[in-house]
Amino acid sequence: MTVRVVVADDQEIVRTGLTMILDAQPDIEVVGEAADGDRAVELARRLRPDVCLLDIRMPVLDGIEATRRLAGPDVADPLAVVVITTFDLDEYVYAALRAGARGFLLKDAGTALLTQAVHAAAAGDALIAPSVTTRLLTAFANAGPSAPVRQPVDPLTDREEEVLVAVARGRTNTEIAGELYISLSTVKTHITSLMGKLGVRNRVEIAIWAYDTGRVRRR
Repeated sequence: MTVRVVVADDQEIVRTGLTMILDAQPDIEVVGEAADGDRAVELARRLRPDVCLLDIRMPVLDGIEATRRLAGPDVADPLAVVVITTFDLDEYVYAALRAGARGFLLKDAGTALLTQAVHAAAAGDALIAPSVTTRLLTAFANAGPSAPVRQPVDPLTDREEEVLVAVARGRTNTEIAGELYISLSTVKTHITSLMGKLGVRNRVEIAIWAYDTGRVRRR
């Protein structure tokens, strides 16, 4: 099945490059482009793509607010959003993830990681660039929770606690399976259970919860 994507970036050369990379993939199609956040929201609501690829810093409406309007907790039918930016220059990335973004990439992530992130978001999963996972999530820890931390509806098992920490440290399902000596299907079962107990929608929110509750701290 072809993954339909809307790309939004105020720099034409970046927007064109992202579109060319994605359109070159046999199972991805860019169905809309936008140079500002307001246009991105309008296009996304009208076209209902599988994934929205949004830059953080855009005119008229920035990527954080655009993400909140498309994927925030108050959105009845949220879209999958992947944020792209230059992390070293943008201290507001954590706010975009709190607003509902399902993935995070640097603009120089490369074709493989970009397409992986798009496919992960379309499948309901999440991908954060491994090279910046720790630094990114540390921003959550330093900022502190924006509201009282929600407690799980049922206590986490010891194994769920281990999976929780691994997710927060940016490990993939395959890496978690190898580290904990369990099957890939067992990892997926634990992650599904974590989402249910924590009342979150994806592994990015699992990681945020882990940092907000002190399960993972700055090394």
